[in-house]
This record gives sequence, C-alpha cells and structure tokens, in this order.
Amino acid sequence: MSPAFLGGVAACLWLSVSAAAWVADAPPAPALPPVPAIFQGADLALGRRLIAEHRCTECHRQKVGGDGRALYRPLGRINSPGRLRGMVEQCNTELNLTLFPEEVTAVAAVLNRDHYRLRD
Repeated sequence: MSPAFLGGVAACLWLSVSAAAWVADAPPAPALPPVPAIFQGADLALGRRLIAEHRCTECHRQKVGGDGRALYRPLGRINSPGRLRGMVEQCNTELNLTLFPEEVTAVAAVLNRDHYRLRD
C-alpha cells in the first residue's frame, strides 16, 4: 500500500471520529408535543383535505363570526381529546357528512394539532 493511500485512510478515520464526537455533543432536537393516544396514527393529510372539502371553516365563521377561530378556544366543554373527537362526530351527524370513524378522527387530530393542543 502506498503512503498516500494510508494517509487518505487515516484522514477518513479522523473525520469519522471527529464527526461522531460532534454529533454526540450536539443538543438534542426539540421534542414534538405528544400526540394524544386517540389521535395516534391519524391520517393528517386526509383530515386537512376533509376540512377543506366540507368547508368547516366557512361554517364556523357563520356560527361564531369573525374568522371562525373563536370556536377553537379550548376553554369550556372541549377540554380533552375525546371530547374534541366527539364534537367533530356531532358535526358529522348534524350535517350528515357521512364521515367514517377514521375520517372523524383524522379531522379531530388536525384540529387538535392546529388549534387545541390538548393532551391525554
């Protein structure tokens, strides 16, 4: 083996050790907020699509005025992930949206992520 080859191998080893030490010293990534158990595995893309398709925001604007966000205040009766899902189910039933249970969960998961931030 040539000295140039051995020098290249030594340089690669030194870089590998240096990079490993740098990664070990790096601060941990910020923790994501915990997802409530009821929303684990929910299809968030589906939830976003259903909210747009069924024009939930427009309906909420009519009910509460303004931009409709006042409805998303977690104070009051919607104070748990299960109650949030129940309110989405109530909209599903009252408006005859014919959403499947996993679709109701997907919509509720998006609302929780974007507005309520409720935890188990």
